[in-house]
Amino acid sequence: MKNLFILSFLIFPAAVFAQKADIYGRVFASGMPVKQAIIKLDKSLNYQITDSLGIFHFKDVTPGEHNISVSLLGYKNYKKSISVKPDENISLEIQLNNDDLGLNEVVVSATRYGVSRKEAPVVVNVIGAKLFNATQSLSLSEGLNYQPGVRLENNCQNCGFTQVRLNGLEGAYSQVLINSRPIFSALSSVYGLDQIPTSMIERVEVVRSGGSALFGSNAIAGTINIITKDPILNSWEIGSNIALIDRKTPDHVINFNGSLAAEDLKSGATFYGMFRNRSPFDANLDGFTEITRMENNTFGGKAFLKPSDRSKITLDFSAINEFRRGGDRLHLAPQFTDITEQLNHQILLGGLTFDQYSKNLKNKYSAYISTQRGKRNSYYGGLGGSYTAIDSTRANNAYGFTDDISVVGGFQFTKNLENTSVFVMGAELQHNQVDDEIAGYNRLINQSLTTLGLYAQYEWKPNDKLTALLGSRYDLTRVNGNYTLQNIFRSSNLNKGVLSPRFTLLYKFNEDWQFRGGYARGFRAPQAFNEDMHISSAAGEQRFVILSENLKTEFSDAFTASLSYACTWGNTQVSFLTEGFYTTLKNQFVTINTGTSLGNGTILEEVSNGEGAYVSGANFELNIVPSAKFNLQAGGTWQKTAYNTPQVIYDNPDDLTNTNVSITEFLRTPRSYGYLNSNYKATQKLSFDMSAVYTGNMTAARIINANGLPQLINTPRFLELNLKNNYQFKLKNIMIDCSLGVQNIFNSFQKDFDTGPTRDSDYVYGPARPRTFYLGFKFRSL
Repeated sequence: MKNLFILSFLIFPAAVFAQKADIYGRVFASGMPVKQAIIKLDKSLNYQITDSLGIFHFKDVTPGEHNISVSLLGYKNYKKSISVKPDENISLEIQLNNDDLGLNEVVVSATRYGVSRKEAPVVVNVIGAKLFNATQSLSLSEGLNYQPGVRLENNCQNCGFTQVRLNGLEGAYSQVLINSRPIFSALSSVYGLDQIPTSMIERVEVVRSGGSALFGSNAIAGTINIITKDPILNSWEIGSNIALIDRKTPDHVINFNGSLAAEDLKSGATFYGMFRNRSPFDANLDGFTEITRMENNTFGGKAFLKPSDRSKITLDFSAINEFRRGGDRLHLAPQFTDITEQLNHQILLGGLTFDQYSKNLKNKYSAYISTQRGKRNSYYGGLGGSYTAIDSTRANNAYGFTDDISVVGGFQFTKNLENTSVFVMGAELQHNQVDDEIAGYNRLINQSLTTLGLYAQYEWKPNDKLTALLGSRYDLTRVNGNYTLQNIFRSSNLNKGVLSPRFTLLYKFNEDWQFRGGYARGFRAPQAFNEDMHISSAAGEQRFVILSENLKTEFSDAFTASLSYACTWGNTQVSFLTEGFYTTLKNQFVTINTGTSLGNGTILEEVSNGEGAYVSGANFELNIVPSAKFNLQAGGTWQKTAYNTPQVIYDNPDDLTNTNVSITEFLRTPRSYGYLNSNYKATQKLSFDMSAVYTGNMTAARIINANGLPQLINTPRFLELNLKNNYQFKLKNIMIDCSLGVQNIFNSFQKDFDTGPTRDSDYVYGPARPRTFYLGFKFRSL
C-alpha cells in the first residue's frame, strides 16, 4: 500500500502536466497577416505578440473555459470564448476589422480599470500618435486643442506660461495625471505641458466633468491622463524637426524612442528622449520677446517584469531639464535688462507599480508609489525702463528658488463579479511640499498639502443595455501654509474631510445609439495653485498673488448628458457625439487686483472667495471615415459662463475716484471654439494632413497703469490653419518619413501686444505662434 502511494505521488504531477494543451493561431486583416497584435488569454497578464506572419502560440494551457482577446491600434477588438480539453492542440484563424473611429480603444481614466471606450459609462476622448503626427505636435501642449471642450491657453509674453482649460474652467480645475497618478504638482503644471514630449506618450485620455470621486481634489473640470509608452516589441525611432517661426526664428527638435522585450514577454524596457532648442521671437520688433527662448532636454523610460503569468512589476521614470528666458536683451545678465523672466527647471519623476491577479483571474490587486521632485532657479524682474539706484537694487534682488516634491502611494482592489459587474475600492495618500522664495521681494510660499483618500465604486450591469456607475471618495485634507509678501503675512491651517459622490449611467438604445448621463461633486482646498506661482510684469512692476485670510474650500456640482451615434455603412464609418454640461461653483477662488503698490516694485493681487458662478454649454464631435484613404474629425464647443453677482477684479480703496472694475463672465473664455483634422492618403507612400483650430472672441484684461487698473478688451476671432504632407519609403530594414508643412498658414496671430518695458506681459490671447514652416524626418525600424 505504501509503495502504491509513492508511485501515485510520482505519477500525478506528470499526469497533470500531460493534460495541458496548446493554443496557437494566426491573425489577419484584409487577408494579410498582422504583426504586433496583442493576444491575451483571459484577464491575466499573460499575453503574446504576433510575429511578422501573424502567428502566436500559448503553451501549457490549463484545460477548461478560457477567453481570448486580440487588440491592435486601428482595429476593432476581437474576443472569443474557447473550451480547452486535455492534451488538445487548438488552432485559431482570427480576422480583424478596421476601427478607424477608435471606439474600441481600452481606456482607464473613466473607471480606474481597463474598459473599451464604447462600453465606458463616461465619455472618454483619446489623443494618440496619429493626431500628434498629423498636427506635428512635438510637446503635449501643442496637441491638446484637438478635442471638444479642450483649449490650450497662453498666458505670458515673458515666460510662455500655458494652461489647459476643460469646459471653460481654468487650468487649476483640471487634474493632470501621469500613468493615472496625480503627481503633476501645482508648480509643475505652470510650464509642464511644454516639457512633456510626445515621443514618450502612448496616448492621452481626456475625461470632461468632475472626477474627484476617483482622483481627488482639483478634478472639477475633468482629468487629463498621460499614458507613457509600454515596451511590447523590439523597435526604435529617431526624428528631427526643423521649424522657422515667422520664416526667421529657428526651433529645432530631436527626439527618439526605442524598446526591448524578451522573447517570452516576461520582461521589457522602453526609453525616450527629446532635445529642443528654440530661439526667442519678437513679433512687433520692440526688442521684447513674445515667444521665449527655450532649451529642453528630456529623458525617460519604462520597464516591466512578470514574475509569473498573474503578476507584473512596472517601473517608470523621467528626467527633465529646461531653461527658458524672455524679455529684452537676452545676451545680458537679467539684472541689467528692463524686464527678464528666466527659469531653469530640473524635474525628476518616477513610479513603481505591482499588479497581482488571483488564481481565478477575477480579482486584481494593485499597489503603487509615484514621486516627483522639482527644483527651479528663477529670475522675475528688471530695471523697468528706469535706471535709478533703487531700481538697480530691486533688479539685483529678483532671483528666486523653488523646491517642490510630490509623493503618491496607494492600493486598489478590483473584483469582477459573476454578472459582469465590477467593484473597485482603494486608498491613496498624496503629499506635496513646495517652498518658493524670492528674497529680494520678501516673497515666500511655504506650503504642505496632505490628502488621504478612500474610494469605492460599483459598476452595475443588470442587462446588455444598461450600465450604471456609482462611486464616492472621502478625502481628508490637511493644508499647512505660510505666505509672505513684503510686510503681509498669511497662513493656512486647514483640516477638512470632503465626500465626493459620483453617479453615471450608460444606456444603449441599440448597437448604434447610446445615452450617457451623470453627476459628480468636486472640491478644491485653499492652497496656492499654478497661477499663484506664476509672476508677470505690468507697468514696470511685478504682479504677485497672495491668499486672503479665512479662505474657504471651493465646491462644485457638475451635470452632464450626452447622445452618441456610431455605425458602419459599407466601407464608411461614422460617429457623432453631442454633450451638454452644467457646472456650478460655490466659494469659487477669484483673483482681485487690489490696486496696491507695496513700494518695492510689486503690485498686489489677492485670492478670495466669490459668491458663486456657473459654466454651461455643449460639446460636439464628428468623425467620418469614408474609406481607408480619407478621414475627417471635427469638434467644437459652445459655452456660457457667469458669476451669480458681478465679480470685482480691481478694487483700490485708496483711489480717490473710488474706481473698481467688475465682470459678469469669466475672463479669457471664448463662447465658442473648435477644431478640425483630416488626412488623405494619396498613395501608400504619400499622404496629406490638414488641421485647424478656431478660437472665438473673448474678454481679456489689460493693465494700463502702475496701480494695476485693467482695461477690458473684446478680442478678435482666430482661425489657425495647418497643412502637412508626408512621404514614406523603405530603405533596407528602415522606414523613413519625410514631412513638410506650414502651421498657421494665414498668420492668424495677435496684433496688439503690449510693448516696451512697462508692458502687461499677461495680455496674451489667441494662437501660440505665427506662421511657421517646418521640415521633419523620422527613421524607424520595421
